[in-house]
Amino acid sequence: MSLREQIHAIFGVAKLTFKTAPGAVLFKLFGAIITAVLPLVTTYYAAQTTTALAAAYGGDVNAKNQVLTYVIITALLGLILTVWNSFDNYIQAKMRHIVQTKVSNQMFEQFLSLDFWRYDDKDTADLYDKAQKFSQFFAWVFDRVAQVISQVIALLTAVIALAAVSRWLAGFIFIGLLPGVGVQFWLARRQVENWNNNVDTRRALNIIEWQMMQPDLISELRIYGMVKHLLQLRIHLHDKAERERISIEGKALPVGLLANTFEAAAELGALIWVSLQIIARQQPLGQFVYVQQIVSRAIGSASSLVTTISSIDEDVANLFDYQRFMQLPRSHPTGTKLSKAPQEIHLQQVSFTYPGKQSPVLDGITLTIRKHQHVAIVGENGAGKTTLVKLLTGLYRPTEGVLLLDGQDLSTVQIETWHKHLGVLGQDFIRYGFATARDNVVYGDVEAPYDHTNFEQALTHAEAASFVHKLEKGIDSYVNNWMESDDGTKGADLSGGQWQRLALARNFYRNAPIIILDEPTSAIDALAEARIFKRLFSSRDRTIITVSHRLSTIKKADTIYVLKEGKLVESGTHDELLAKQGHFFTMFESQING
Repeated sequence: MSLREQIHAIFGVAKLTFKTAPGAVLFKLFGAIITAVLPLVTTYYAAQTTTALAAAYGGDVNAKNQVLTYVIITALLGLILTVWNSFDNYIQAKMRHIVQTKVSNQMFEQFLSLDFWRYDDKDTADLYDKAQKFSQFFAWVFDRVAQVISQVIALLTAVIALAAVSRWLAGFIFIGLLPGVGVQFWLARRQVENWNNNVDTRRALNIIEWQMMQPDLISELRIYGMVKHLLQLRIHLHDKAERERISIEGKALPVGLLANTFEAAAELGALIWVSLQIIARQQPLGQFVYVQQIVSRAIGSASSLVTTISSIDEDVANLFDYQRFMQLPRSHPTGTKLSKAPQEIHLQQVSFTYPGKQSPVLDGITLTIRKHQHVAIVGENGAGKTTLVKLLTGLYRPTEGVLLLDGQDLSTVQIETWHKHLGVLGQDFIRYGFATARDNVVYGDVEAPYDHTNFEQALTHAEAASFVHKLEKGIDSYVNNWMESDDGTKGADLSGGQWQRLALARNFYRNAPIIILDEPTSAIDALAEARIFKRLFSSRDRTIITVSHRLSTIKKADTIYVLKEGKLVESGTHDELLAKQGHFFTMFESQING
C-alpha cells in the first residue's frame, strides 16, 4: 500500500471508531498526551529532588524545604498517573467492546449478504480469511494509533528535554535510534507478505485441526489409521507456515543486533558525557538522574513506537483486504414481489457454468413443473441434479436461457419472496446442535408464531415423533451430547437417520406450497422412507420436486426427468421410461430386477 492509502485507511479506522464511541476516542486522545508528558514531568522533579538532597547534605538549610516539596510533587504526579491508567484501562476495554461488536456485526452482515456464487469462489474465500483476521483486531487499531500519538509526543518531548541540556546530546541520541526503526519496518512488511502468501496452508491446517477434534469423526480416523497421518500432516503444514516467518526474523537478526548496539552506544555516550559534566561541576548532581531517565525514556519510546507502528503497518496492510471485502457488492432485494406460489415453473433452454469454470454443468435444459405436480429428477452423480435445484431456488442464475414463474423471469423477482414459498431439504442440511429438538423443527418458520399442532404433525410426517418424545426431556431436549439443560440434563446423541428426520420435520413445519427434496432420506431406512413418501404423494395440495436414487421413491412421481452429463435425455412416467429401455432403465436396472 502507498503512504496515501495507509493514511486514508488509518483515517477510516479513526472515523468508524469515533462514530461508534466518540467520548471514548476523545478521552483516549487526551490520555495519549497525559501518558506522554506526565512521566517526563515526574522525571524532572525526581532530578530536582536529587539535586536538592545533595545541597541539603552539603549544609544548605533552604534545600530541606525544597526536598520535601519536590518529593510531594513527585508522589502526587505518580498517583495521578496511576489513577489515570486505571481509568484508561477501563475506557479502553469499553471502547474495544463497542467497536468490536459493531465491526463483527458488519462482517457477518456483509458475508451473509453476498451473491451466492461467491461462496463457491476461492478468491472471495481468500479475501474473507484476510478480512476476518483484521476484523478480529479492528478494535485494537485505534488503541495503537493513540499509543503512536503518545509515543511520538514522548519521544519529541524527550529529545527537546535533552536539547535543553545539550543540542549535540539530543542529536546524538536521535541518530542512534534510526537504524532500529528501519529494521522493524522491513520486518513487518515481510511478515505481512508471508501471511498473505500462506492462506491455503493455514486453511488446510485449520480444517485438519477441527476434524481431529470432532468426537463423531474419531471412529473413522482410527479405523482407517488416519490419526498418525493427520498428526504428521499437521506438523508439516504448521512447519511450512512458520518456517518462512522464522527465516525472515533470522535474516533481520544481525541488522537488529547492530541497531541495538547503536542504541546502547548512544545511551552509554550520554551517561559518560553527563558524568564528566557533573565531575567538572558544570552540571548539578541531579542532572545525571535527569539525563539517564530521559535517554532511557527516549529509547523506550522509540522502541515502543517502532513496535506499535510495525503492528499498525501490518494491520493497515490487512485493512486493505478488509476494505476490499466490505466493498464487495451485496445481493439486494430488487424486482417485483411474488405474492403467491406460481401455477407453473418453466425452464427454457437453461444452461449453467460455475464461475471460473469452462465446462457447463447444465446444458440446454427445458422442462415444466406445474402446480401440485409431483416431479422426480434423477441422474448419475455429477449429472447436474443439485445444480438444477440451486437454479430452481434462485441461488444461482442461468448463464444461458431463462427460468420462468408463470411467465415471469425469476431474475426479476425479489428472491426473498420466492423463498417464502419454498421448503428445501438438501443433502447437506444444517444440524442446530446448540438448540433443542423443538427448535430444530420450529426453525423451519421463525417468522410465524409457534404452532404446536403443526409441530406435532411435522414430527409425524417425518417419522420423528417416536424418538423425539422418548428423549429425556422430550421436545425440549438438547440434540447434542455436548449441550446441557439448566437442570443438568445432558443432550441426546442422535444418529444420522434421526438428524435427517428432524431436518425433514423442519421442512414439513414450514408448510410451504413447493417442497424440494435433494436426497432427503439417504440415512433413513427403506420402510420409514416408504411411509414418509406415501404421506407426501398422497396429498395433492403441494408441488413436490424430489432428487433421489431410490426407485421406490421416484416411481410414484407424475413425471421423471432424467439427466445425463448436464443434459435432459429422457422424461415421462415410471412405466413410460421403463418401456423406452433407455438411460433410466440402465440406471435402475439392478433395482428393477431386485
